[in-house]
Amino acid sequence: MKILWVDDEIDMLRPHILFLESKGYEVDTATNGQDALERCGATDYHAVFLDEHMPGMSGLQTLSLIKELHPALPVVMITKSEEENIMNMAIGQKITDYLIKPVNPNQIWLSLKKILQRNDLVNEAAQTAYRQDFGKIGMQIDDSLTANDWMELYRRLVYWELELEATHSPMSEMLAGQKQEANAAFAKFIKRNYTDWLAAEQPGRPMLSPDLFKHTIFPLLDRGEQIFLVVLDNFRYDQWRMLATELSELFNIDEQLYFSILPTTTQYARNALFSGLMPDRIATLFPDLWVDEEAEEHKNLNEALLIRALFERYRRNDTFAYHKINDTAAADRLLTQLPNAGQALTVAVFNFIDILSHSRTENKTLRELIATEAAYRSITLSWFRHSPLRQLLDRLAQRGKRVIITTDHGSIRVNRAVKVQSNSRDINSNLRYKVSRNISYNPKQVFEITHPADAHLPAPNVSSRYVFATGSDFFAYPNDYNRYVSHYTDTFQHGGVSMEEMIIPLISLTSK
Repeated sequence: MKILWVDDEIDMLRPHILFLESKGYEVDTATNGQDALERCGATDYHAVFLDEHMPGMSGLQTLSLIKELHPALPVVMITKSEEENIMNMAIGQKITDYLIKPVNPNQIWLSLKKILQRNDLVNEAAQTAYRQDFGKIGMQIDDSLTANDWMELYRRLVYWELELEATHSPMSEMLAGQKQEANAAFAKFIKRNYTDWLAAEQPGRPMLSPDLFKHTIFPLLDRGEQIFLVVLDNFRYDQWRMLATELSELFNIDEQLYFSILPTTTQYARNALFSGLMPDRIATLFPDLWVDEEAEEHKNLNEALLIRALFERYRRNDTFAYHKINDTAAADRLLTQLPNAGQALTVAVFNFIDILSHSRTENKTLRELIATEAAYRSITLSWFRHSPLRQLLDRLAQRGKRVIITTDHGSIRVNRAVKVQSNSRDINSNLRYKVSRNISYNPKQVFEITHPADAHLPAPNVSSRYVFATGSDFFAYPNDYNRYVSHYTDTFQHGGVSMEEMIIPLISLTSK
């Protein structure tokens, strides 16, 4: 690797240069800024050591001109001065490291290792740590007996997914296999426990969609706090972890997980969240607010009315406002109204991520752009950085508001078709769950609920049953099977049973 060292007293640094050469580095030298620029123009260096105090062109001036030539070239500033303004200017011009004279050879060498070998060292450390954790995760998959066990296991899998992704590790494939194994075990766990959770609020039952207001929002309102509830439709825990790094400077973050109900769709999970009721109770108590499966209208038109009904049922007089953000105009209205917001609770639903995942299914360009899980997370982060949501959170942080961020459900990338068949016209179109009175399938491949009342689900007909796809499966009909499977394989879907869909984030933010 080629290094350029720029110092007007370079002859005094000969021992340092010999030391670096003994470590395999090739070192060129210059005694002034002009010579340094000429050498940078003629040679591709891996790093530059630059003295700040030189006759003629200063180190800071030279740094600025080097960065114009090679913006990504690592530059280490070396100076006798510890003046803060010099450090600030150097850091502002994007130096890679800052050393104070006198420097010893080991300092120089360690600085180079940090700059040039960091990725390799981080990658190696991540792979070693994951190898050591691989067996423990396998045991945890086998031993996860409670909802809390599964939430902790999912956290761990997402942690390694992001760590290995950041280092482009080939071990990501091994992790993907382990995640698939975990989802298979998770489906068995849900089959054993889901209807029991709904029978009563028994010990060990996790918090579910209808519990959010009762257990999280109402206690905060009772303490007199003003709450801003942000619901990001179709938002996964791994996507939250990407956003968390952006928000850590603005907020103190309290991160929890809880469970979406089934089906993991807006009609069921989000309406349950806003009403505090399971779907069959919504359909019974508020038939005008429940939209049946076969209805062509949108399934989320009555959310503000469901919140109002929830407040009335608990005899609460808290004021609230509801906003649905589907486009820039709606976001601008929310930001404009924010200075005058005096409600105890403000609810804002952002639909971008859901729109993105559904659009990707039909749009070839988007499918190429979001070809992997990593790309899906990356595009979510890019949207957030330039979104009205980021502007909103910045303003709420300045105002010291409490912010709760959550979702109705997540999604999973599907890749295996499971055949279902029905002669009934009333069967729904969702790829991850089906409800019908006449449907055939392999019971070993699905989670079936033959009595909807057991899962507090409405029954469109007396003999209706629900079946849910598990893991990364999706349902396909025998008719035109190959074309259908080709079209939907490798798309993001929701409605079924997987960690990604059911284990969802609940984030409390308080401004720093």
